[in-house]
Amino acid sequence: MDHDELGAWLRLTLTPGIGNGAARRLLARFGLPQSIFQQTEAALQLCVPAVQAKALREIPQGWEALWQTTAQWLASAVPQGPARAIVSLGDLRYPQALLDTEDPPLLLYLMGPASLLEHQPFPSDRCLAVVGSRNPTAQGAENARLFARALHSAGLTIVSGLALGVDAAAHEGALDSATPPCARAATIAVVGTGLDRVYPRKNLDLAHRIAAHGLIVSEYPLGTPPLPGNFPKRNRIISGLSQGTLVVEAALASGSLITARMAAEQGREVFAIPGSIHAPQSRGCHALIRQGAKLVESAQDVLEELKIPATTMPGLPHEGANAAGVAVSDGTEDPVLAALGYDPMGLDALVARTGMGASALQVALLELELNGSIARLPGGVFQRVGRG
Repeated sequence: MDHDELGAWLRLTLTPGIGNGAARRLLARFGLPQSIFQQTEAALQLCVPAVQAKALREIPQGWEALWQTTAQWLASAVPQGPARAIVSLGDLRYPQALLDTEDPPLLLYLMGPASLLEHQPFPSDRCLAVVGSRNPTAQGAENARLFARALHSAGLTIVSGLALGVDAAAHEGALDSATPPCARAATIAVVGTGLDRVYPRKNLDLAHRIAAHGLIVSEYPLGTPPLPGNFPKRNRIISGLSQGTLVVEAALASGSLITARMAAEQGREVFAIPGSIHAPQSRGCHALIRQGAKLVESAQDVLEELKIPATTMPGLPHEGANAAGVAVSDGTEDPVLAALGYDPMGLDALVARTGMGASALQVALLELELNGSIARLPGGVFQRVGRG
């Protein structure tokens, strides 16, 4: 994309009243954006109402500054760091899966390895969205990481939103099994801000790792802050890039359910991991399952539904393992773990179940916490943490 074409695309996206749908109608009739702005107001009214046609004849506020800033951003990528690119609807690099959706963005801003951005940055298939709660249980975060690691090892690119909680765990799991050189994106982070900022800042290091081994993607121009409405809107890109969406944990009001709904509307598969009936973070998944989402207990369940062979793939939970790849008890399980089960539990309830004194039980719990078998949750409760 040359300098003038970049300016025309940015002007189109900034024009008041011109959404993606109106822009696509204009592009279908007149071709590239430069041609749109050469039309008379009467000609433009063949595609859009008079108010929008008039707006197209005027220079949008802030357009020239954004044009200059964006051109500088593209030119200032350092050779040792991630490459930068902007892909328009007419670019051969634009993902076909997203083109097939109802509302594809006009522009996609990208950051990632030059080897990906120079050719086809987006996999043509085998992408899976992994989403869930920003405040997952310890087991939920571990499930997200382990599922993502196993599914990436099986050849899938993991797509998520760089949010705290499940999103971050899913990105990390995919990166755990990523190996250079980067011939295929390990994970794709679709963000709700401009690519000149990272939100939340806590995920800055994770964003750098993703840019080295995968892609960071946004439809929003540089300088866009983390506005609340941006995040539900970007969810259609997460689901649209993917063959299916796996919801790990979600409350009934979670934005992850928006992603799942969009996936279903786009004709994609929806998967959900069941959880404790006592955990608020599981209720969204249970609602999805009641509505027809596919219940999954292992990475292989996902691969079978997507018709991807799993028998020779490394990194999958082994036979006799539960959803997180944790070996099923053979009767020699630690008695405190056996009493804890798989639901969060307080100290008093564990004392009653185990018959141990409070002091001895606290020592046993500390040992289990130090070796990673359990996690201490807010409110003084404990939960088993499955590990592969």
